[in-house]
Amino acid sequence: MLTFNQSRRLAETLARLDGLTDWERRPRGSMLVGLDSMYDLMQRLENPHKGVRAIHVAGTKGKGSVCALLEVALLRAGYRAGRYSSPHVERVSERVSILGQPCGEGELADALTRVLDAYETSKHDGTPGAAATWFDVLTAAAFLMFREADLDWVVVEVGLGGRLDSTNVVYGEVAIVTNIELEHAEILGASREAIAREKVGILKPGATLVTTLATDDEAGRVLQEQADELGCPALRTNLGPDARIADRNAELAAVALDHLGRQGVFALSKSAAKVPLGAWLLDDATQTKARLPGRLECFNIRGLNEPLSASRTVPVVLDGAHIPFNLAAVLCDLTLRPDLNGRCVAVVALAADKDALGFLSVLTDYVSTTIFTELPVSGRGWPAANLNVLATSLGMTSEVESDSELALMRAVRLASETATWLLVTGSLHLVGALRRIISAG
Repeated sequence: MLTFNQSRRLAETLARLDGLTDWERRPRGSMLVGLDSMYDLMQRLENPHKGVRAIHVAGTKGKGSVCALLEVALLRAGYRAGRYSSPHVERVSERVSILGQPCGEGELADALTRVLDAYETSKHDGTPGAAATWFDVLTAAAFLMFREADLDWVVVEVGLGGRLDSTNVVYGEVAIVTNIELEHAEILGASREAIAREKVGILKPGATLVTTLATDDEAGRVLQEQADELGCPALRTNLGPDARIADRNAELAAVALDHLGRQGVFALSKSAAKVPLGAWLLDDATQTKARLPGRLECFNIRGLNEPLSASRTVPVVLDGAHIPFNLAAVLCDLTLRPDLNGRCVAVVALAADKDALGFLSVLTDYVSTTIFTELPVSGRGWPAANLNVLATSLGMTSEVESDSELALMRAVRLASETATWLLVTGSLHLVGALRRIISAG
């Protein structure tokens, strides 16, 4: 159990970290990206990103779940494995997983302090590390913790894009690009081809590309061209367009594991020693253990009918989908569940850089009522009232409740009264703000 002093020490360290630019909490239109700051910090920390084998994962959606599957599979195979992912849902320590568990708060505070000290030294020396961001420092701290834990493998999720993302200091033996859709166009480019060029920037000479994107897809062609230029093999999944999200993620992980097995990476666990890594590691137990909070996560909570003395259980689904194509895939998967009847009640908040009209156009076919609320991160979101205007233009039934907890209470009551289910979506920040209440309900 964490001590009070450890928790307080982490809080103090995070307060120091929060003095740096955090693009997860600010509009990204003026965001500058680059790796000079990271390389400076890593050199000052004696390059903790080197000396550990890595799998690097980019893509518009699904990369966090693919990373989790690979981490659990590597652990099952007997390796000391870790994972770096973003964003977190409830606690920042979720971002750094070591041996299948969120990192300790005390260890995270220590690692962040060392990186922040290196940052301060770079400011004094006038070197590129002086421009390090919140995410740069946290990424560097993760690599420090991986080195301290003496890991064999790390699975690293890209934060934004790929080519100039903070994580791209690492060499991934396998570079996975899950999929590519229009997102963060102001930073990555206004076409899928342009975004593909940024994301495939994680592919390095000697590595292998794994993706869902075929060569007859415009973004897939860009990936293949880069692989050909670098002399890297490219491997692809073979699932149809109607495959479930979970199946797509598992297939990507399976292709990567099969490749490592063919490259001579063997399991170390006593039960399967000297067996090549492969898709066999992704059984039901592995997939269950790898499920992440806030991604198609289901709860049942007590709601109130009329009269108030009667009650029923309301199914609640939490998913941080925030772009139209991912929301469509989530809702398509949810329609296959027999316990989710009819149209849902939704609680929605969206970041200001998201395609609100496209998002709501997808949502309208699946909801009876939508309650718009504000993101817990001040200044980053679409105003709930503006979302409500868009919804009205689409013929949606909707309400506004700026307080997210009150919005949840209102939605639970509506879902209970109409004997339907509840969806919380649009942002992992919103999911994180409400998950603790929902999971206790």
